[in-house]
Amino acid sequence: MSLFSSRRERRLWLWTLAVAAAIYSTLGLTGTLAEWLREYGFLDAAVFFLLGMFLVGATIVTQGVRVRIGRTEVAVAMGVVAAYLMVFTRMAILEERSHLIEYGVLGVFVYEALAERARRGRRVPLPPLLAALITAALGVVDEGIQWFLPTRVFDPQDILFNLLAGTMAIGSVMALAWARRRTSRARDGG
Repeated sequence: MSLFSSRRERRLWLWTLAVAAAIYSTLGLTGTLAEWLREYGFLDAAVFFLLGMFLVGATIVTQGVRVRIGRTEVAVAMGVVAAYLMVFTRMAILEERSHLIEYGVLGVFVYEALAERARRGRRVPLPPLLAALITAALGVVDEGIQWFLPTRVFDPQDILFNLLAGTMAIGSVMALAWARRRTSRARDGG
């Protein structure tokens, strides 16, 4: 029996690995990068953050919507955007907002890989919960690495941000998938 249930699952796990590697590889550079971005006005600019949120949105939409979009899907997408904007405005520290991007994308890939595995008949208990736990565990590893870096600080609150970001993205994908199923049933007359 193959380790992966399909090519798609394999591809999703590879994307998960790539995103996690990207997150971990910047740990030593984050302070320098944040300082440079702040110096040139990028960290304070909403455009920089919106570009990152576009990445999260693109990941959610490409994984959650694959057919013509109906009114229900538009309404759910607007609700997702509103939820992200509320969290965004409540996060006072600009650098903390990056967690929404990093762990949002990571959470979507983990969830989609587990959901694909389950759709292919492999046993995956509660894919959304398992995806949130895996995403949180990857966040714990991130913070654990920071414990050993002299320029970084281990922060349990960041672990919660990572869990929140992953859970929000997973919930968004699930909400869009629900809206898609509802739209499909309405089109099919069921």
